[in-house]
Amino acid sequence: MSANHAMRVVILGSGRGTNAEAILVAQKEGRLGRAEVVRIFSDREDAGILRLGANFGVPGAFIDPAPFKTKLEGEGEARYIATITDCAPDLVVLAGFMRVLKPGFLAAFAGKIINLHPSLLPSFPGLDAVGQAFRRGVRVTGCTVHFVTAEVDGGPIVDQAAVRVDENDTIESLEAKIHAAEYALLPEVIARLSSG
Repeated sequence: MSANHAMRVVILGSGRGTNAEAILVAQKEGRLGRAEVVRIFSDREDAGILRLGANFGVPGAFIDPAPFKTKLEGEGEARYIATITDCAPDLVVLAGFMRVLKPGFLAAFAGKIINLHPSLLPSFPGLDAVGQAFRRGVRVTGCTVHFVTAEVDGGPIVDQAAVRVDENDTIESLEAKIHAAEYALLPEVIARLSSG
């Protein structure tokens, strides 16, 4: 990314796209710094995240992840690398992308991939982080944006937002509070990264 060009951002997601929507709203409102979302991709043809693009003028597309169900490897990985490379991204944002990334993908975009995780890493990595924290009885949890490396949820931490767990919280109310923190944190981090 040169000093006078926007930071080109590609978003990958598997679900409704609520975090992607927070990024796109921030962009529309001028809160994304020098970052510009150029494409949205999903591993699910029916994912809500793909419908977001039309509302914000950002093209979205399904990329077939086959042959594997939970990881990106082999032909699927090659398709992702080729398609994303064509977008010339400065940053690849995983916004609820539910696949394990393998060395080929990580090498293709080394130092350019960030992920949002719903806990204060290194606590509660992996699946069901909110449930893990809730069952453990912690009083503070939150969310983390980190660079993606081969170690699951183990890459360098960019920033975190803390969320207090109140005595009357249910797992659903805690999830809602963490989501609210995520929607604020992720666009803010992207804006900061865009300015160096």
